[in-house]
Amino acid sequence: MSVLVLVENIEGNFKKKSFELVQYASTVAKNMGKTATALVLGTCNKEAMASLGAYGATKVLHVADTQLNQLSARAYTKAIVAASEKEGAKVIVAPHDVVGKTVAPQVASRLKAGLAVGAVSYPDMNNGFVVKRNVFGGKAFAFVNITTEIKVLTLLANSFQVQKGEGAASVEALSVSFDAKDFAIQVKETNKVTGTVPLGEAELVVSGGRGLKGPENWGVIEDLAATMGAATACSRPVADAHWRPHHEHVGQTGGTIRPNLYIAIGISGAIQHLAGVNGSKTIVVINKDPEAPFFKAADYGVIGDALEVTPKLNEAFKRFKAAQH
Repeated sequence: MSVLVLVENIEGNFKKKSFELVQYASTVAKNMGKTATALVLGTCNKEAMASLGAYGATKVLHVADTQLNQLSARAYTKAIVAASEKEGAKVIVAPHDVVGKTVAPQVASRLKAGLAVGAVSYPDMNNGFVVKRNVFGGKAFAFVNITTEIKVLTLLANSFQVQKGEGAASVEALSVSFDAKDFAIQVKETNKVTGTVPLGEAELVVSGGRGLKGPENWGVIEDLAATMGAATACSRPVADAHWRPHHEHVGQTGGTIRPNLYIAIGISGAIQHLAGVNGSKTIVVINKDPEAPFFKAADYGVIGDALEVTPKLNEAFKRFKAAQH
């Protein structure tokens, strides 16, 4: 028996959140006296799959059907159920992202398993199987005791530091019988962002709101992010106004991020926005309104016009970086 972890691959390789998932599953498995098995769907590099052993996976099951290169909830669910039955898995771990949110409930339903979404800690197994997760938009925690024989979890990204070890996992092909109904819903097009830090994995994020006054001023955000090596994000009104693409929107109805540093520029800090970013380790707020709600959640705050303060902050970062060389 093992702990099964769904590991997403991006064009045959893995990102930081995948390593975090494997490491998490491996730790849970060790605490249960079991091993961790990774499940990879679609086309993937065999060497990359074997490298998951450095993060704790003993085995990798690979379902190589090319139709799985695009998310199909029904097909993904069938593959996960097949892998869990093969491994006798009592715990199944998936990412808390579009894929995990889509398939984890279906997997739990198929296996009659308990489900805890958005886990932010290792389960406490001293008295049951208790999982800690965010609730009320991140304003509180809930401790969920999963009492079913099979347990399904999704893990919130950037909850744990990733530590690479040594070793390689064995890679084993897994055959799953799909039919046309499994791929009834087709993904026709995927627009991918290239050349930037993926927002969900970024440790540094610079975000802008309506205080930027217009899309023509977004350069100050991009310049600061470039200097810092950070990802860029935005509030919902900015995305709704088409100043920025919707994949950059963070908040209750957008993405949830947990970077080490989140710089909010010209964002008032409504509760809907805070729900997506209050897991950040450090929050810096720049806003000309001293009564902006965001200041109550901030670790550091600057009262001033975003278009005046941000370029000065960028210059300060440049001087700091220059002094390090």
